[in-house]
Formats: sequence, structure tokens, C-alpha cells
Amino acid sequence: MCDDDLTPPRADLTEEQWLRAEPELADGQVGDRVRAMSTVRRRALLGGAVAGAALAVLPGSAAAGARPTGTAPRPRGAEAEKFPFPQRPGSEGEFSVLITGDAGTGKEAQHAVAAAARQVCRTEGIGLAVGLGDNIYENGPESDHDSEFQTKFEEPNTGIDVPWLMVLGNHDCSGLIPGSGGDPSRGDREVSYARSSRRWYMPSRYYAAALPAGGGDPVVEFFALDTNPVASTVAQLDPHYQWDGPYMRAQREWLDGALAASRARWKVVIGHHPYLNNGKHGSAGSYDGFLVGHYTRGIHLKELYEEVVVGRADLILSGHDHTLQLLEPTTRTAGTRQIVCGASSKSGDGTAHSSHPAAWQNFSDHGFMVLKVSETAMTVDAYTVDVPTRTARLAHRIRTTTPVRPKEVESAGKSYA
Repeated sequence: MCDDDLTPPRADLTEEQWLRAEPELADGQVGDRVRAMSTVRRRALLGGAVAGAALAVLPGSAAAGARPTGTAPRPRGAEAEKFPFPQRPGSEGEFSVLITGDAGTGKEAQHAVAAAARQVCRTEGIGLAVGLGDNIYENGPESDHDSEFQTKFEEPNTGIDVPWLMVLGNHDCSGLIPGSGGDPSRGDREVSYARSSRRWYMPSRYYAAALPAGGGDPVVEFFALDTNPVASTVAQLDPHYQWDGPYMRAQREWLDGALAASRARWKVVIGHHPYLNNGKHGSAGSYDGFLVGHYTRGIHLKELYEEVVVGRADLILSGHDHTLQLLEPTTRTAGTRQIVCGASSKSGDGTAHSSHPAAWQNFSDHGFMVLKVSETAMTVDAYTVDVPTRTARLAHRIRTTTPVRPKEVESAGKSYA
């Protein structure tokens, strides 16, 4: 069974309830992975208990009662010297940005897509890259120095030597069930890893980044979201990460304020789970065919997109579905365009599962995209990749010259605390 095909029998079970409801999952690949994770975690807990005992005797220790804040602790060793953000556009007057998603398998398809992208990056003068989540399959890293960061990110992307804006996917934040998104706290390890990597940019679990870097009104600003607490396939047990808990209230308030304050010509929201999607995972509010449940169907992510994002951002960039889709702006989206780009290591089932208007879409091939922005236009090039030959083909291009005009939203100015 493919881990990405795992869907719960009922909406919003806990992981333990899911395993009890489908005991056959305890056998085979899923069961093996769960048992392997349990062994690793027991070792980590034993080590953590010893370290915690040592910390407890230090003056001023804050170990007890600590809460995740969105910014992980500093990892081991010195902070890496980062690849710099572009300070000026390329020769064509554009900033060029590589877009990838659902890449982190470490397998041949990931290496093939990265090799094809590397050639396009040289031609297009790429100065920035985006990773749309599921960065480390199948359950995220076990620490901020896990070797999987090397085998599933650094090594495949060697030569694409630019900052990578990274967001968390459900596979980066999973507990017992691979891809469940049921343990958001695991994402802090990826935030922490950013301190030791030249490429990996994730200063916190959600953040903004603008081009050009440093001073003046930006040409484009990216708003990176953590969508996992409101789109997991299992119920969130930690009150901090529940859909109406302090973490999501703070993230929503930040996003609302950041979009309102941005002076960028173009605004791009990036998050793992899509708002609209013609692939098998479906759209927010009815993910994987579920029409009930706070988490499994993603109803509160739908609300976040509709109440805070649409009509204020030009693009929503998402992964999660292993497809390539350039959906059309509609009245429903108030001019915002949804793009799905999650085929950088896994591919789709070849079938459209919904009928949202699309400029172009592909449900079979691997691929990536390139976003090009200037003061006068925004262009998205979609590439498919032939894995055996590691070559890319430009499959479609869309271009717009009119930014989305901000609209008044009910959430503007409200407090979510």
C-alpha cells in the first residue's frame, strides 16, 4: 500500500483510534514503520530524560513547561553562511523563482527532477527556490541533524545554490500514521535545521520573505504558512495545535496583518495544502472526499483561505497533490489563482477528480515550475520532466499584468488571541 493512499475510515479519528479501526495497518510496511519509529522515539526519550535531568539543576532553567512557539531552538554547531537573497532582478528585469513540491524521497525521480531543474535554473537565472512541503518522507526528520536532510534535500539539490523558502507538509509532521500530520511539533526540527544549512530557509514555522532583499517596496512578497494543524488526516490532540488553539489563532492574526501591511506589487501565499485542487486529495473543505470533521476535510483551512487570503494575494502555491495544475482565477477566488505543484518526486494517478477551471493541468508526469516577476508582469512556466533522461520540457506558460486588488475581509483588524 502506498503511504499517500492512506485515508482514515472516518473523519477526525486519533491515530490510535485509526490503528484500532483498521488493525491490518499494523502489518506490512505501515506497521514496520510504526515499530521503527517507536524504537527511535524510545531512545530519544531516554536520552531526553537524561538531558532534562541535567538541565533541571542549572540555574534559571526554562525546560519545565516550555511550549512550542513556532521558532525552534538553535541546533548544534555554528550557524551556516547562507546563500544570499537576490537584491536586483536578472537581465530581463525579472526575479526568477524555482517552485518544487513533495520532493523529499531521496529516490531517482527526485534526483531526475532536480537535475532537469538545475539546467533550467542556469538558463533562467534562478535566484530563489520554493519547497512546498513533504520535504522529508515519510514521517519527517528524527532530529535537526538527521542524515535525511542530506540524502533527501542537500544532495539532490546540489548546484541549485540559492535560498529555498521551505514550508511544512503533512509528512514532515506525522506521528504513528505516515503522512497523517498528527504531530505538528515535529516540524520544529526543520525550523532548527535551517540554522545549519546554506540553502534551507525556514526562520519559523510561518514567515514572510520579499524580493528584492533589503529596502524599498518589494516587487514580490511570499507569505509561508503552516497548514498542518487544520488539515491533518487525524485529530490534533495537543491543545496548542488544535484548529482553534493559540497557534492557529496567532498564525491567522499574523497572516491577516502581514497581507494588509505588505507594499509588494505581487503577493504570493505558499502552503502545503491547496485551497482548490482537481487532483485526488480534493479541495479544502472536502479533502479526500470527507464532508465531516474539523481536520480531515480541512474545513478550517478553507475558512482561512476564504476569509484572509483570496482577493488579497495574487497566487496560492501548494503541493500535497502529486500533480501540476495552473487553475484559473474565478469569482469564488476573487481573482486569486491557485497553483498546485507537488510532482517533484511522486506523480499522480493520471485522472482529474474535480472540475475547477484550469489553464493547464497534468496528473501523470513529474515536474516543477518557474515563477518570474517584474514590476509589470507575473509569469508562471510549468515544466514536465522525463525521469529516465532527466530532461525538462516547457509544457505551458501563463502571464498576467494586473495584480489582485485587496478586498475588505471580515477578519481584517480582528484579534484572534
